[in-house]
Amino acid sequence: MAEPRSLQGKRVLVTGGSGDIGAAMCTAFAQAGAKVAFTWFVSHAGRDAVTAAIEAAGSEALAIRANLRESAATTEISDTLLETWGGVDILISNAATGVLKPAMALRDKHFQAVMSVNATAFLRLAQKLAPTMPAGGRLLALTSAGSTRALENYASIGASKAALESLVRHLALELGPKGITVNALCPGVVDTRALVHFPNRQTILDMARARTPNGRIVTPADVADVALFLASPAASMIQGQTIVVDGGYSILA
Repeated sequence: MAEPRSLQGKRVLVTGGSGDIGAAMCTAFAQAGAKVAFTWFVSHAGRDAVTAAIEAAGSEALAIRANLRESAATTEISDTLLETWGGVDILISNAATGVLKPAMALRDKHFQAVMSVNATAFLRLAQKLAPTMPAGGRLLALTSAGSTRALENYASIGASKAALESLVRHLALELGPKGITVNALCPGVVDTRALVHFPNRQTILDMARARTPNGRIVTPADVADVALFLASPAASMIQGQTIVVDGGYSILA
């Protein structure tokens, strides 16, 4: 991992912080001097490991259990942060879920659940936390290439990520005058625990390795490095953009 940029004293929220990419971002921000809150839902072991990593970096950890499919969860998260820290300086929407089915097989409950976690939760948290952010605040949403491409069995996730990127642009327009930037970060193929649920996981990994000009697939640490940069003062003029971190995979026809 590259040398962390100093974010001493900043308050960060990472949703889905107990997953592979979320954990890497939590650790990176803690190493850069920020206090780190993160949401988790299922994995007690993941919660404990991330808390330990944040504290090992000499920072303060705040683990918040939340089911982001429920609208009340965002209120509970924001209330906890406002009461504990007075708000946050950096919001990273990383939590995601998905239903791997063809579009023609999706049921309303599948689609609504995926949209709630992947897109609506970001909007709700932005509405609650951005008004308390000082100038220099940062909102960052994790998206995927499925937002603009048709991938097998990816209809619900792709649609939710497309909605997420649209929200990023509109929030950037509204929050930019307040000195807050809003951007999306789009990793390439990352070998995470979430990829285990894909029936063609090995094919995806093999193709990504073969097609990536940089010669390897993206790691969670690669994603965390770019998140640190986008959260730093150096990125103050990057606004409403989707930044791709894929080693060049997407440039190939």
